[in-house]
Amino acid sequence: MEDKKGFFARLREGLGKTRNNWFTNLFSSDRIDDDFYDELEEALVLADMGMETTELLLRELKSKVKEDKLKTGAEARQALIGIIADTVRPMGEFAADKGECVILIVGVNGVGKTTSIGKIAALYKGKGRKPIIAAADTFRAAAAEQLGVWAQRADVPMIKHGEGADPAAVVFDSISSYKAKGCDLLICDTAGRLHNKKNLMNELTKIGRVIERELPNVPLEVLLVLDATTGQNALVQAKAFMESVKLSGVILTKLDGTAKGGIVVNIYNTLKVPVRFVGVGESVNDLQRFDADEFAAALL
Repeated sequence: MEDKKGFFARLREGLGKTRNNWFTNLFSSDRIDDDFYDELEEALVLADMGMETTELLLRELKSKVKEDKLKTGAEARQALIGIIADTVRPMGEFAADKGECVILIVGVNGVGKTTSIGKIAALYKGKGRKPIIAAADTFRAAAAEQLGVWAQRADVPMIKHGEGADPAAVVFDSISSYKAKGCDLLICDTAGRLHNKKNLMNELTKIGRVIERELPNVPLEVLLVLDATTGQNALVQAKAFMESVKLSGVILTKLDGTAKGGIVVNIYNTLKVPVRFVGVGESVNDLQRFDADEFAAALL
């Protein structure tokens, strides 16, 4: 419980820029009128919600205000917290929470992919699970070495080959080790390049075939790592990856004082892909499962 409270405090602190810059004064209003809605619309857009998502939230809020006869900004705030929480609440369970699972991590270089893998491994090891990491980004120099540092921090095994090796071969060997060591969670890194989508798609497809053949009854989660500080550019990256791979979730990193928290809502509403993990710091324990209610309360 202490860790959870500590994480919520860090999340709230990280979203302080969004909350203090645009929402705190707004919700102190003693009436809900056209001016209130105009100011709220501007605040939501500035917080990286995007116009389409902002219009959706405003429609739902206006309906709630009318239905429940809300009168003040404080009452509207509570209603909007509930609306946002319901909007970003993941549908369905995350396979890794239920048992054996393969997590394939994708994303461009520099978004926090390597650190996220180490943190996820640490998170599940702390829950008594047995993760193993596959260093299948063989394209970027020193990728395996950097990932190895995080594997050591998380105290989990990692399988790697030399630079330029076949990523699918790394995954194959990692699966062999997964079986031999009695592991129950395989976390696979992948190359972070997007300049050649055809090669990326071929590589990911090949990796997927190896996983399906060698672990046919183990569910696969494909998570895209996005940097929250890049705002709308994160959505552009996500759409590009969705052309090459079927995503099942998002890891949103760097949700600190430089990020606009509304991007979380925009991602879910625009892409229909849930945020599964959020990161609010650099330590091994600063990546946690996304909680819709905590997020909405911290945002507003």
